[in-house]
Amino acid sequence: MSLSENIIKDSYLSVPAPAEGLFKDNGSRFISFAYPVETEEEIKDIVSDLKKKYHDARHHCYAYRLGHLADKFRANDDGEPSGSAGRPILGQIDSRGLSDTLVVVVRYFGGIKLGIPGLIRAYKTSTAEALDKAGSVEKIAGKWFNVSFGYQDMNQVMKVLKDMDLTQKDQDFGLGCSLKVRVRLSCVPDFTDRLSGIDGLAIEELQ
Repeated sequence: MSLSENIIKDSYLSVPAPAEGLFKDNGSRFISFAYPVETEEEIKDIVSDLKKKYHDARHHCYAYRLGHLADKFRANDDGEPSGSAGRPILGQIDSRGLSDTLVVVVRYFGGIKLGIPGLIRAYKTSTAEALDKAGSVEKIAGKWFNVSFGYQDMNQVMKVLKDMDLTQKDQDFGLGCSLKVRVRLSCVPDFTDRLSGIDGLAIEELQ
């Protein structure tokens, strides 16, 4: 196995905040909305809200990619000819190397049919405008762990967390000690290795 195959891919690009775009052609308006997202539940809520807000629009087409490996995706034409809306939207997300990104394009029909080439251009252009306005930001994929240990090991555990500059939350120093810590994917082997030598310490990966 080559060295490159051992490297864990844990950094990727996403949009930092919502942004909008607009494209007009022969009376039709294509209003685009780009969002940073992390789950399919978020996406369902956003699409549902836009359908309610723009209930008088003809189509609400969208596409998304999710995950640090960008391996979850969908393209939805919402009644437009197959491949004329969702795919061009997804293509713009992919051309920028984005993940955890949703784009919804709301179309108001202007009375003149644009044809499939015209639709592809319209959805592509409106999506590009929203994504250009949104820009991009690097995200780091990680996992949360629950770490439980005794008071006698407090200094040793805290030194590891400080040395690795790890984010913590939910500290509980009652009868025993526990806290939750977020670890960058590529650092997980080092993290578990450093703590494995502490007797009585337990590490639980959280979903």
